[in-house]
Amino acid sequence: MSAPVCVLGFDVGARRIGVAVGNTLSCTARAIAMVAAHDDGPDWDAVAALVREWRPDRLVVGEPLTLDGEAQPATHLSRRFAREASARFDLPVDLVDERSSSREADRRFAEQRRSGQARRRDAQSLDALAAQIIVERWLGEPIFPSSR
Repeated sequence: MSAPVCVLGFDVGARRIGVAVGNTLSCTARAIAMVAAHDDGPDWDAVAALVREWRPDRLVVGEPLTLDGEAQPATHLSRRFAREASARFDLPVDLVDERSSSREADRRFAEQRRSGQARRRDAQSLDALAAQIIVERWLGEPIFPSSR
């Protein structure tokens, strides 16, 4: 049996980056933060603070592909974030197909609102919820990427 793996997951956008944490011990993930992004890139100081706080073994970045599985402008943004994060933090990075994760995040948020667990003002956390879904997808792979 291998040691548990902690991952930080990212849903990269042009203005905001959702962040989630997950682990292979409980096979669960949860949304934890939003990080600002600007024309010159993400707030790397905020990302570094999260890496210091959570001490992940690896990073997981959503890869937004078209429905046909092709790259698009947002794909390049995520891939650039993944490369730079790997270099900055000396951690392995896995790209995870994030097709329809935003729709899933919208659906979950609507359910949370209906059940009284969330309010409209909590909608700012949708990107973090999308990051949670990305980590859940990574955890759901038949063989965790860390054991490849």
